[in-house]
Parts: sequence; structure tokens; C-alpha cells
Amino acid sequence: MINRIRDIRKQKGLTLAEVAAACSPPTTAQTIGRLETGMRNLSIKWMDRIAAALGVDPDTLVRSESSDHPQVIARLGQKGADALESGRDALLPSDFSAGQPLVVMAIEHSQGEYRAGDQLWLRQIAPEDAQQAINRDVLVPRKGGRFAFGRLIDRQGSLIGLLPPGAGERQIVVDSPEWIAVADMVVRRL
Repeated sequence: MINRIRDIRKQKGLTLAEVAAACSPPTTAQTIGRLETGMRNLSIKWMDRIAAALGVDPDTLVRSESSDHPQVIARLGQKGADALESGRDALLPSDFSAGQPLVVMAIEHSQGEYRAGDQLWLRQIAPEDAQQAINRDVLVPRKGGRFAFGRLIDRQGSLIGLLPPGAGERQIVVDSPEWIAVADMVVRRL
């Protein structure tokens, strides 16, 4: 089995020290480096600790040597496209879920920064965790099987305030939603 700790850490823009500090209990950057390179065995206990620190599902940290996985081979910088020194595994939308349910909203009409044909991947959170989603785009279930979508601008008690993406739209207030889904990734076909 090949571990993907380094790929996930780099994709999230974290240093060895930051991942080590985020572990519970904290560990050293050297230990994380040894686990990344395979110099130290990656036990299930370590997988759980590192996955929690990276905010991913523990299964995401390992993959079979025989599995084909999309590779990140280049980056687009200020001066154009550059090749990476070595390819690394690309993270799929499902890799970011950290065990939280994912939902997808199909965009059929362009609004705000979203274009027709986009798929918006959203991660469900509990309404009491809404504070972490302030100023993020969210999907919120409403009564009667309907939904509200927009930028989360306010949470007061059981009330959730959203600002829809269209210009000149009025705030939508939803009372006591069962869950909130926070936008994590847009998938756009070219």
C-alpha cells in the first residue's frame, strides 16, 4: 500500500509542522515526515490521527499500488504552466468529506460565479456548526422539500440568513434547518 499523506498535505497547503500540531495529541514534524515516506509504519491509530488533522477520511490516506489514480502533473502560476518535479495524486471531491455526508447541486442556470453545467459539491454540517460557514455558499433544506442557496451571512439562534447569488436578491431566512451543506468544490466541464 502507498500512503498519500504528502499529496494530501501539499494539496491543502500545510507544512509537516502544521499537520503535527493539528494531531491529537500533537506530535513532531519529524514523525509525520517518517510516516509520509514509509520509514515508519502507518498504523490504524496513526491513520486516524493524521486523517483528523488533515480533515479527510482515514481511507483516503492509503491506496492500492495497482489502482490508477488521477495525477497532478502541472501547476498554473503567475508566469504560466509549470511541470511539477514529480506527479502526485489528485484529490477527488469525495476525499475532502472527512466522513461527513456529501451532496451535489447541479447548476442549470448561471448565477453569480456559477455557470450552467457546473456541479457544486457540498459537505453537510450540523446547524449548530453554522458559525464555521459564515461568508461561504451553503445549501439549506426548507419545509416542503424545497431548498435555499446563498452566502451564509447570519446565524441567530435557530435562524439562518442567506444572501442569494443573483444581483439585487433579498436575504432568505430559514428557521431550524435539519442540516447545512457548505460548498467545497465546483466541478466544471470545459
